[in-house]
Amino acid sequence: MAIAVVASGTQTAVIGTEHELATSTTGKTYVLVVDCVNLVNWVAASSQLPDVVELRLYTKVLSGGAEGLAYIATYVGVQSTKIKYSVPVPANISIKATLKQVSRVGVDFPWALLSID
Repeated sequence: MAIAVVASGTQTAVIGTEHELATSTTGKTYVLVVDCVNLVNWVAASSQLPDVVELRLYTKVLSGGAEGLAYIATYVGVQSTKIKYSVPVPANISIKATLKQVSRVGVDFPWALLSID
């Protein structure tokens, strides 16, 4: 089994915006990896909510078909395990990885979309 980096980078989140991290049209199995080290908990002094981030993978079943949500995970506040891996998602037509931070102040998220051969 070989693992390859399809795309990688650091996304500075804008609250409420679903950021497209990467798209691939090669038939493979994919895993999204995101470092959530910058997530924080609720701040009592400032009455701020904790950070909340959603990681998503979209795929198509048929060529020319509609893209559909295949995976979503939501993480709230400080995480005991900072590195988050999606489940492996096989995609024969396309895969799209996104990240959406829904509360607090946008932070940086290092990420990579991996393919498994």
